[in-house]
Amino acid sequence: MSVDTLSSGFVGWRTIFSKHLMLATGAGILLFFVLLATSAPVLAPYDPILQNGDARLQAPSLLHPFGTDNFGRDVLSRVIWGTRIDLQIALIGVAFPFLIGTAVGTIAGFFGGIVDALFMRLVDIILAFPFLVLMLSIIAILGPGLGSFYIAMALVGWVSYARLIRAQMLVLKNSDYAVAAVSLGFSRMRIMFRHLLPNAVAGSIVFAMSDAVLVLLSGAAVSYLGLGVQPPVAEWGVMVAEGQSFITTAWWITLFPGLSIVCLAFGFSMLGDALGERLGVHE
Repeated sequence: MSVDTLSSGFVGWRTIFSKHLMLATGAGILLFFVLLATSAPVLAPYDPILQNGDARLQAPSLLHPFGTDNFGRDVLSRVIWGTRIDLQIALIGVAFPFLIGTAVGTIAGFFGGIVDALFMRLVDIILAFPFLVLMLSIIAILGPGLGSFYIAMALVGWVSYARLIRAQMLVLKNSDYAVAAVSLGFSRMRIMFRHLLPNAVAGSIVFAMSDAVLVLLSGAAVSYLGLGVQPPVAEWGVMVAEGQSFITTAWWITLFPGLSIVCLAFGFSMLGDALGERLGVHE
């Protein structure tokens, strides 16, 4: 066996291993946070909103592994319970834009003409405004809270999915199997949703994994600004905001929820990259 053959074989196995490792790492991180969220009542050693004036600003110790905050609440318990809220933010905050954008992009790309023009002009109008500014404006009008955040994400975030699906539909509707489906007399609804959409949605699924990172960070930022989750609910962005005044004296209040945001975002990003490699999608 030649050196070139051995070298190419090694490179091939290394590529396969790295792809599997990336997928396993991303899925493992997300699975860890899911288990943490579902097991919060069992794993959290203390009530996340129970205040204890005698235990204020205690450094990490055996009694409080992540320390306590300025109200004497256990930071570890609040980080564990906060997993539920932040996972919900990432998943629900992506689900609604994904569904709306997929529906709009499918209809616009398949029918074309005036329908496509109307939807794409609406997309242009939304894209004319900065994403964060438009989202914060909607939340400010509706009032602070998770419900307002989800509505704002749905109204603003669907445009990217619509453009992705529309681009795929414009190509796929002229493919051989689509033409064959038309010649067989299949209805437009069947061709759209049973033949074209399953082949067009792969890119949007990969994008959704990366978009979950943006949604997670946006949710934390909105909560940090006081427009998202409201205290005393345990949420990582709220915890970072509450600890900023004590960053030099009680660094643990902001460090651990901040690391949690980074780790969860890293998990979504790794899973998105791995799925993109497997599905042959390049963002």
